[in-house]
Amino acid sequence: MNLLAKDDVTTPISLDPRGGRPREKCVTHIEGIDRILNGGLPVGNIILLAGTVGSGKTTLAMEFLINGAKNGETCCYISVTEPSSKMLSNLQTYGFFDDSLVKEGRLNIFDLTVINDRLGVERLDGTYSSKDMEALLGAFEDIVDELGVTRLVIDSITAVCYQLPDKGSIRNFIFRLSQFLSTFGCTTMLISETVVDSNVQTYSIFGVEEAVADGVVLMGNIVRQGDLLRSLQVVKMRGTKHSRARHLIELTPVGLAVVPLLKWGQDGGQAFT
Repeated sequence: MNLLAKDDVTTPISLDPRGGRPREKCVTHIEGIDRILNGGLPVGNIILLAGTVGSGKTTLAMEFLINGAKNGETCCYISVTEPSSKMLSNLQTYGFFDDSLVKEGRLNIFDLTVINDRLGVERLDGTYSSKDMEALLGAFEDIVDELGVTRLVIDSITAVCYQLPDKGSIRNFIFRLSQFLSTFGCTTMLISETVVDSNVQTYSIFGVEEAVADGVVLMGNIVRQGDLLRSLQVVKMRGTKHSRARHLIELTPVGLAVVPLLKWGQDGGQAFT
């Protein structure tokens, strides 16, 4: 069963540079992002959306979901650390949000804590057991399958990884998650929290997530003339050609605005990612 929206017959496609196969695109409808990605995200890709606190990760991810819902797709946001009531309250501040999307079931918001409770997951030592991990993967699969979800955001995958016992478990969890999401044609953003390190560029806390993901989008900050500016860079994206240049982003009431870095003058600032 094709879970993608059927009403847009002009969905962009691109050739997979690894095999020359056409890849259907999940158009983000975010100004500048689709241009950087040569038409959008390859359908079914798992994207690690990495960045420091305040870099705009959640705003980008929510606009990605809301734009999909407005175009008839079923979208889902899984909150790991915040209750859904708080997230819904925060959404009211976005000019691009329409609460009818939630009422009509096109935008679904779930709490991981509620999912855990319904699964009977106790995590007595603060980590998921192998049985718990299987149950959680099964719950995610059921949500995507039963609702027909085509766009998914998990915020954050870092908080989930903290509850897994070791790096091997993290790799296995994300790999298996990506397998069934790709099978369902569900394009997914996993929000990853990073720390500022001037010596080493990191895309995740554990250093495992980026190896398993199909794409990595890095968000951070640049100090220029005393101002702290937000930045975005597509580090990798399987299945499409894309720009690897750093761009500046602005969070506006009506959504993200993306402009090339050169429009702000030649680089003379310090980057924090």
